[in-house]
Amino acid sequence: MGYPTQVSATTFAKEFGKYRDEAMVSGGVEVTSHGRPIGAYISLKELENYERLKKQERRVIHARDMDDETLSAIMNAEYGKASE
Repeated sequence: MGYPTQVSATTFAKEFGKYRDEAMVSGGVEVTSHGRPIGAYISLKELENYERLKKQERRVIHARDMDDETLSAIMNAEYGKASE
């Protein structure tokens, strides 16, 4: 994940306050179990950034789900020419 602090789940649970504060400073704390990442505790700023990025994700539409007008517009589109 790339957060500077990595801590076991047991330690994270026992010392939550410490790692909550660490997340606010560094952006997040990676939580592990048996040496493998299982999640992260992130700061409010990181959460807001995550939510903003999620809103920008593209929605996938299959050709079979498109109406005829949309499908026709795509089929007749020309590269470099703006649609009207």
